[in-house]
Amino acid sequence: MFKFFNLSLVLNGFPIRKATDEFKKIESIPANDFEKYVIEQRTEIATYHLKNNKFYRELVSKSAFQKWNELPVMTKKELQKPLKERLSNDFSIKDVYVNKTSGSSGVPFVFAKDKFCHALTWANNLNRFGWFGIDFNSSLQARFYGIPLDFIGNKKERFKDFLSHRYRFPVFDLSDSVLEEVLLKFQTKKFIYLNGYTSSIVLFAKFLKQKNIVLNYVCPSLKYCVVTSEMLFEDDKLLLQQQFGVPVINEYGASELDLIAFQNPTGEWQVNSETLYVEILDDNNNPVPNGEEGRIVITSLYNKAQPFIRYAVGDIGILDEKSTFKKPILKKLIGRTNDVALLPSGKKSPGLTFYYVTKSIIEDDGNVKEFVIKQTQIDTFEIEYVSQNELTETQILKIEKAIANYLESGLRFKFKRKEKLQRSKSGKLKQFESMIK
Repeated sequence: MFKFFNLSLVLNGFPIRKATDEFKKIESIPANDFEKYVIEQRTEIATYHLKNNKFYRELVSKSAFQKWNELPVMTKKELQKPLKERLSNDFSIKDVYVNKTSGSSGVPFVFAKDKFCHALTWANNLNRFGWFGIDFNSSLQARFYGIPLDFIGNKKERFKDFLSHRYRFPVFDLSDSVLEEVLLKFQTKKFIYLNGYTSSIVLFAKFLKQKNIVLNYVCPSLKYCVVTSEMLFEDDKLLLQQQFGVPVINEYGASELDLIAFQNPTGEWQVNSETLYVEILDDNNNPVPNGEEGRIVITSLYNKAQPFIRYAVGDIGILDEKSTFKKPILKKLIGRTNDVALLPSGKKSPGLTFYYVTKSIIEDDGNVKEFVIKQTQIDTFEIEYVSQNELTETQILKIEKAIANYLESGLRFKFKRKEKLQRSKSGKLKQFESMIK
């Protein structure tokens, strides 16, 4: 079969063949030599940017380093300045890949990758999806993502979908009437896998459950479901497996970097050690032992266009105790660092704790389709939800009691029933958000 996807990368100046060969070389490095490879590569990229990137040199405040931990941790806010001020000497905006983050972290910015680095990102994607026999050139994807609404942006994205063998279902309106149309497409197209935002795909699964339909009965070609960009809870994973009738693969990535972790065929969340160096740090930027939680900080080992050196992606996670340099395993992704609830007692709690506790009660009877939680004051939380029927007083009291047991008493809740929830411009659903600065 002709490889339209690979050709589209080549035509856009991304050397995919060279990148694929390089990726295979990195993969073939023996486990005993992999620590040496990572240390040499991270040193090389940091040294390159200290020499060739004025923005990074000023951030570090020196032109050389002796120990890795001397280098500062970069944050998203430091990257919110014009891209041309962050580019390395050898690059201009015309000869790099330019994109912008979704802004789901609350701190959007434009970023650049040199073309070989971006080709390596695709080599990694091709490799990971290939674990499951998925080929971007031939495996038809049912894509649950956002899409630009302006005419030119929309047409460009649709053309990319065509070249990538994807059929896109925009996620801004997922009412039952729209999901009926989605289901019809599955009855007429030979999709191999679903891929998209967790919340949107979960909503589709709930719709199928209501109709007592298992998706691969109506679409026998379907083999996998890949979810990304939002938290996947265990009960949602079970729902997806039940209603789609296929295995669920969990992906974790960042557009400005690469795939960060991808669930392998044995069920482990395998971290990308080939093109990224992932650290878990405490609040003082010191590494924590494997098995302990901390901030996820990542170095892009190949991006020469602009530095992502010890870059805090804004998430909290845990590396498994059995992790090695060659095969790090992400044991748990806990949530975003900026989604922390500060409580009246002074206690801090990950916002997803509220979401998880509420979720265990609010979805018991299948009435509530989806919901979000916002902290509006130190003791006040708003719960916006979409449902067939309004929540009862008994359900509300049950939620308040459960949160008091998990966290603390004396918190106030306002429940607002909505026709649909507000999503970000990219189509993501922010499950918890603190309005407290």
